[in-house]
Amino acid sequence: MSRAAVPGLPSRYPIGELLPALYADDDLAQRFTAGLDTVLAPVLSTLDNLPAYFDPALAPADFLPWLATWVGAGIDPDWPPELQRAVLARAVELHRWRGTRRGLVEHLRLCFGVHADVRDGGGVAWSSEPGTALPPPPTGELLVRVWPAAPGATVDENRLLDVVTASCPVHLTCRVEILPGPPEAAPEVTPVETGD
Repeated sequence: MSRAAVPGLPSRYPIGELLPALYADDDLAQRFTAGLDTVLAPVLSTLDNLPAYFDPALAPADFLPWLATWVGAGIDPDWPPELQRAVLARAVELHRWRGTRRGLVEHLRLCFGVHADVRDGGGVAWSSEPGTALPPPPTGELLVRVWPAAPGATVDENRLLDVVTASCPVHLTCRVEILPGPPEAAPEVTPVETGD
């Protein structure tokens, strides 16, 4: 990541103009300071525009992966710069929801353009009634079902599984199902009473 490779970048503060009047007409002094201007121009330009380097919308594309390390955003270098910028802009919000169903759904929507349904098989249950029967044993599996937001769009299953695995609690296994469309709503089961 070098800002020095900008041919012909002029210095906003030419050193030759800052010299005493005695050297204003000295050809050697002016050529010498012009060489220093060429070396210092990228540094001064970067410092003049420093706030833009910390704004995901304005930062140069090659600066985005380094900026991502500042906010702990896991961006893929293969993503287009627009997606990298969007993930960086929402990194703090995504960290706030990390480890939750909502956080995973939002992360998948932002990074892959998919809708998701997350089924947690961690086995947490409670009851306000004493003596209630124990719940069934947990499945120990995090099931994430995704479907493209746009019809006919494809989803890279390996990259999707990498993101889900990174978000999955360590005590659970995770499985990803890619569906062609939204899952059908489960029909409600009406309890049937039997008479004696």
